[in-house]
Amino acid sequence: MTTTIRFRDTVLATLASVAMMMTLHPSPAAAAAGPTPRIVAAADAFLATLDDAQRGKVSFAFEDAAQRKRWSNLPVNMAERRGLRLGDLRTAQREAAMQVLAAALSRMGYEKVVGIVESDEVLRKEGGPNSPPFGRDEFFLSFMGKPSLKEPWMIQFGGHHLALNITVVGEAGVLTPSLIAVQPAKFMVDGQPVRPMGRETDKALELVLALTEAQRRQAILGSEMRDLVLGPGHDGETIQPEGLKTSTLDAAQQKLLLELVAEWSGIIHDTAAAAKLAEIKAGLGDTWFAWSGPLEAGKAYFRIQGPTVIIEYAPQRLGGDVTMHIHSMYRDPTNDYGRKLTTR
Repeated sequence: MTTTIRFRDTVLATLASVAMMMTLHPSPAAAAAGPTPRIVAAADAFLATLDDAQRGKVSFAFEDAAQRKRWSNLPVNMAERRGLRLGDLRTAQREAAMQVLAAALSRMGYEKVVGIVESDEVLRKEGGPNSPPFGRDEFFLSFMGKPSLKEPWMIQFGGHHLALNITVVGEAGVLTPSLIAVQPAKFMVDGQPVRPMGRETDKALELVLALTEAQRRQAILGSEMRDLVLGPGHDGETIQPEGLKTSTLDAAQQKLLLELVAEWSGIIHDTAAAAKLAEIKAGLGDTWFAWSGPLEAGKAYFRIQGPTVIIEYAPQRLGGDVTMHIHSMYRDPTNDYGRKLTTR
């Protein structure tokens, strides 16, 4: 069986070392068994391209608490990352690294990640000689624990404006906590616009405009845009729910909400994404939606908070145009880093 990841039509750009079309070739047994064998096979294939020194850099103990939290929205010269830097890999190794992500993520998620990486390359090209180290080369890949079909392990991938923490435990996959951000939020490739976080921006506005006036009065917390509350460095913290309880939404409004949530929950591979969205849907009776800022796309903070999900979206003033610089966080207060699956 051959699964082809075609992302050119929506992303229009990819890492310089990766072909415009990513093709995965899982074994028949792996394809039949589900996503975890494919992820493990891709990870093992990547590890096989490395020398001993590189394997030492990419591999960490699953219990390594310092490495687990070594992620940030800041450029790599301002916040330490460890693992293997993409810019230090040979072409074949870099392609194998991207195969790991393609196996672990959904098609939509992989396209979003590639778009975010490409946006950082645009930032590099637009920056001056004294700019921080941006670009495709400044992303890091690491594994915590040994790739396994049964035992827990993690894939970490990130750099400036991106931090994926993917915990794999058997057939279960967990993407929280993950930082999903972008700058510039819109750029041109081959004469066409690319918006890596465009759908979530547009869907959020569609949702808040679909609320009744009474619902909007509850959902909107104020006219001033807020910033992330539970961003990097805030693991294990909680916040008081605010805004509109989503149990009061009608069926059409709940559909819009779940479509918005899926822009984050759907980044991981389809099997884990479907399970997570079903879990979030089951908790809608105790989920809240809050909005802070003007009723304009990409100019307001919003938060979705439920028993097993916290999503924050926060445009940033740094850079001038807030619609061009977006931070977001995706967390599960009960299961960040796969805590429910790994605590014994």
